[in-house]
Amino acid sequence: MAYTSINPANGKLIQSFPEHTNSEVEAALSRAHEAFLSWRFETFATRAAVVRKAADLMREHLEELSRMATMEMGKLIEESRAETLLSADILSYYADHAERFLAPVQANSGKKRGRVVSQPIGVLFGIEPWNFPYYQLARFVAPNLMAGNTILLKHAPAVPQCAQLFARLFQDAGAKEGVYTDLRLTNEQAARVIADERVRGVAVTGSERAGSSIGSEAGKVLKRSTMELGGSDPFIVLEDANLEKAIKWGAWSRLLNCGQGCVCAKRFIVVDSLYDRYLDGILKAVAARKVGDPMNKETTLGPLSSEGAREFLLDQIARSVKAGATLVTGGNKLDREGFYVEPAILANIHPENPAYIEEFFGPVFLMFRVRDDEEAIRLANDSPFGLASVIFSADEVRAEALAMQIDAGMVFINRPAWTAPDLPFGGIKHSGYGRELSELGIQEFVNKKLIDANSPDTIGL
Repeated sequence: MAYTSINPANGKLIQSFPEHTNSEVEAALSRAHEAFLSWRFETFATRAAVVRKAADLMREHLEELSRMATMEMGKLIEESRAETLLSADILSYYADHAERFLAPVQANSGKKRGRVVSQPIGVLFGIEPWNFPYYQLARFVAPNLMAGNTILLKHAPAVPQCAQLFARLFQDAGAKEGVYTDLRLTNEQAARVIADERVRGVAVTGSERAGSSIGSEAGKVLKRSTMELGGSDPFIVLEDANLEKAIKWGAWSRLLNCGQGCVCAKRFIVVDSLYDRYLDGILKAVAARKVGDPMNKETTLGPLSSEGAREFLLDQIARSVKAGATLVTGGNKLDREGFYVEPAILANIHPENPAYIEEFFGPVFLMFRVRDDEEAIRLANDSPFGLASVIFSADEVRAEALAMQIDAGMVFINRPAWTAPDLPFGGIKHSGYGRELSELGIQEFVNKKLIDANSPDTIGL
């Protein structure tokens, strides 16, 4: 597995990095475990000083970090800046709130000397993807460092320099050696890390296939795990929706990060009375996008992250059309250097078509026409995934009632699916399990220990 920076805007090699050797991995495991033995007993204030300093350094080095994200995975430079600042906000959020989130609570035993305390469980192993190279790390690292765990992190092979920059933040912030370690691993090495008795939890963000494989490895050795996997996220537009806003936010959500996001809108489910006008609006929004160098602030559509990602997406489009879908527009490789593709719109997608259930990780709009609310909800739920969903309607009471019927971890009303430090993030079904961010995110890898100091005269069984 090569850890290689390739600029998606021109396809040129930037730099390659070797995997860590087995002896280096063993040394990293030992350091992480030794660091845990002391880090777990540090005060929240001490941990917060490190995490907060890392957040400050992210803001201080905004341009360096942002340009590296754009160079390694191709996102628009303004999107990289927004991601970097969001990541810093996540670090600050947990530095500010972790102690309150993990405060002891009284056990309801009828007396007052029982309590439940939250304690760290040990070394955690994170496996993270390339599409948001800082945000994906921040939402796993921040809560778990603040909880007192230590972290080994295997980032995606396509963003090794982003991984190094993020690790350096904690080194420069004063974290002890072993508290946070970036590792470049083969899949075989990753499996050995999961099996190592010093590792007590595993967190994965990635594909359904990756989650199934890694979850199986963790389950075999009884390790706690969280999985944030793919999505085929429905974007429902009802007949009373604000059409202008639904078009604006639908196009924004599908084309953000060039469509390479697990919560990007993917399946556009539009009632019959608005369908034609909505499709026309999306066509105009797509046509208005300006393809170019993602470092240029005038560019509004950048490349896909890699040649492999582009070829896979083009193959998906071709298979969908062969199975009967209508290609309304786009879907071609652009004649320029780099990994660019025309945004595509697919319609007339029947349940037998692979596009009906697959996740499209790129700028492809899947259009569905429905009669009413009932059909919209049925179609939204007719998916192996259950990550994020969106409903546009002028009647928020109606929209909230429909939101209760959707099988998803998150539902957003009259706004695109998005994220913030205080909003829990995660899904159900094949989209994974567990939650990141908010108070829920810091509870995943802690031991909820009961301490009962009551002295009963008898114990009833």
